[in-house]
Amino acid sequence: MQSAKDTVKDTARGTAGRLIVIVLFDGVDLLDVTGPPEVFSLALRETEEAAGYQVVLAARSMDPVTTGAGVRILPDVTFEEAAARSIDTLLVPGAVEIDAERRVHPLVDPALVAWVKVLAGRSHRITSVCVGAHLLAAAGLLDGKRATTHWSTAQQLAADHPAVRVDADPIFIREGDVWTGAGISACLDLSLALIADDLGEAVALRVARQLVMYLKRPSGQSQFSVPLEQVSTTRRIEDLRHHILRHVDEPLTVADLAAYAHVSDRHLTRLFKTELGTTPYAYIESVRVEKARHELESSDATLERIASLCGFGTTDTLVRAFRRRLSTTPTEYRRRFRTTAH
Repeated sequence: MQSAKDTVKDTARGTAGRLIVIVLFDGVDLLDVTGPPEVFSLALRETEEAAGYQVVLAARSMDPVTTGAGVRILPDVTFEEAAARSIDTLLVPGAVEIDAERRVHPLVDPALVAWVKVLAGRSHRITSVCVGAHLLAAAGLLDGKRATTHWSTAQQLAADHPAVRVDADPIFIREGDVWTGAGISACLDLSLALIADDLGEAVALRVARQLVMYLKRPSGQSQFSVPLEQVSTTRRIEDLRHHILRHVDEPLTVADLAAYAHVSDRHLTRLFKTELGTTPYAYIESVRVEKARHELESSDATLERIASLCGFGTTDTLVRAFRRRLSTTPTEYRRRFRTTAH
């Protein structure tokens, strides 16, 4: 017997095309709204599949909506009209406000959350971009699921919704039919991943080339680089971080770092945990992976040479670190992100 959700899925993916509804509201991030339609429109150029995509913008009324960038956008349909249709993909963007201390807070309007919940009930696939994850969480759509959001609001998402397993690192996360994306530009990566899910990797890669994105970023890739991610407040840890960067190709044991900082091994571990939220070993590995990423993107060096330059010693150690940190291999990473001439 066919379930109600299966009926929605079949109708939403019928011959009229896959209906994608993007939620529109005042203050919404502009790229979150305009980026995905551009990606989906390029998919129509790259495939002969007749169905394609139909993207509509839905809002409370048909009045113009002013985005966070100050650009006004006209909705295609109201929420009520969208809810009367079978939706293939619901895409929920986000919006933020900045307080007097320059802290970022996601905007979560209860009335908007109520509509998101209604629309989700009509959707085969539910997605969010950036802080749109806060709207999904408020609607109870992320309970028990692993999800991501922009790194600046990840702690708040976890605090406000303990039932959600927040992971601030990946570009996007898929949990069944629920997908969450990271920072604003991740809407492009998420859209490519949805195309790959619908039409196959080959089509998604052709679209990525049209976007000049050097193919697709894997979902496990970090939102940000290690040197920018962690900021310490003590001169001692800052000095250690620079020491690691200068000597990344060397063994760099905890004992070596402790001796350099004139502290005990145990005290060094406490300093890293307090200041950077990680262990010395994990931090060193993250720096090495970051350097290896740069080498893979910008040089023709062999994996053996990169392993040596970055302090991994062997290619096996390099591969294991990449799988652990980025859920991919150095070879696959280079194929996707190579920026030098072949």
